[in-house]
Amino acid sequence: MSSAQSPTEVQPANWLERRNQFVPKGVSVQNPICISKAEGARMWDSEGREYLDFAGGIGCLNVGSANPEVVEAVKAQAEQFFHTCIHVTLNEPYLRLAEELCRITPIAGPLKALLANSGAEAVENAIKVAKSYTGRKAVIAFDYAFHGRTTLGMSLTSKVHPYKAGFGPFVPEIYRLPYANCYRCPFGQTPDACSYECVDAMVKAFDTYVDANDVAAVILEPVQGEGGFIVPPPDYLPRLREVCKTRGIVFIVDEVQSGFGRTGRMFSTDHYEGLDPDIIVMAKSMGAGLPISGVVGKAEVMDSTEVGGLGGTYGGNPLAAAAALKVIEIMERDNLSARAQVMGDRSLNHFRQLQQEIECIGDVRGQGAMVAVEFVKDRVTKEPYPEVVAKVSKKCLEKGVITVKAGVYNNVLRLLAPLVITDEELNEGLSRFTEAIRESVVELA
Repeated sequence: MSSAQSPTEVQPANWLERRNQFVPKGVSVQNPICISKAEGARMWDSEGREYLDFAGGIGCLNVGSANPEVVEAVKAQAEQFFHTCIHVTLNEPYLRLAEELCRITPIAGPLKALLANSGAEAVENAIKVAKSYTGRKAVIAFDYAFHGRTTLGMSLTSKVHPYKAGFGPFVPEIYRLPYANCYRCPFGQTPDACSYECVDAMVKAFDTYVDANDVAAVILEPVQGEGGFIVPPPDYLPRLREVCKTRGIVFIVDEVQSGFGRTGRMFSTDHYEGLDPDIIVMAKSMGAGLPISGVVGKAEVMDSTEVGGLGGTYGGNPLAAAAALKVIEIMERDNLSARAQVMGDRSLNHFRQLQQEIECIGDVRGQGAMVAVEFVKDRVTKEPYPEVVAKVSKKCLEKGVITVKAGVYNNVLRLLAPLVITDEELNEGLSRFTEAIRESVVELA
């Protein structure tokens, strides 16, 4: 700003103009509105128009926007202190949250928990721990994966545009293998074939890509998020886990988006009896919208780094930790995981009925309230149809529903409505969603 300019002169009144002037174009905005208030599953823009929230801040608002109990918990903590930094002094919110996460995380045996700020940071720390524990250097990730936007996160992520293009070079010794996406499986469309062949691909990779004795970790999302809410066959994760166990490879489950009730259980891992990962990473709805994440794992594994090797200035910030503690209390008391299952069943049934009518709906899938609709130009070739997703998203916004897309080809719309949404709000949102799909298909025909 030059000395001749005043703040008023460089701040346009229109919010979109301000965004274009002061925010890099690389920061995308799918729904071009400016929110001024949010409550539960509803939002209001700067002009006072009301919207139903089917995006949840990309899965951060399972207990709803501005949950009154979370607000009060944060206020109470703010009156005590904002910050100390765990590396300077201990603080009660950090310790209590670590204890609670170790209690609710589905991993057997003694556990320990590290708090950080974001999903990407949790992923980075989990990989660091795995490398330290094993003394190995390689990591296996999967097609359709998303693990964050840091350099390591991008390296693990499968989607090139917009997440990786122009940002290399990437972290070495990362090997990518097929994920059991039955709808687009390169080996076969039946769950049995998809599961067996995709696991076998990893076993064969130890002879053709990387020595198993060099692999520190396998990291995966139990339901892939940005990849399009891909739910693998039920025996896929247990088979992968067994391969890792027999070869001394740390098994990391990324529950950043699937955790905290979204899939009908507290964690998607809970759907698999005895899966017993070595580490689970979590974030998003953990803090009800405040930035916080966790890395929870077997104590022996988590204790493998030297003192000072883990952490960060703001990790486990007391305000965010207080919010997370209240989130856990609310989710368990109100059984929001069961609510997620009801929401998911209703949404899946709704869109599968619509699939019989709308030819370009190629697949409807999900686990609990983690539901997605994939659009294709042809059900036989399964050619992606991102144009219809862009149009449906725009029409949904016009009808007062906030949505968010997904998929490597941007041809998937995912549902991430807060789990506190009422039946009336859910039904209304699904109805508007359906109208937007029908109108878009007609206009693109």
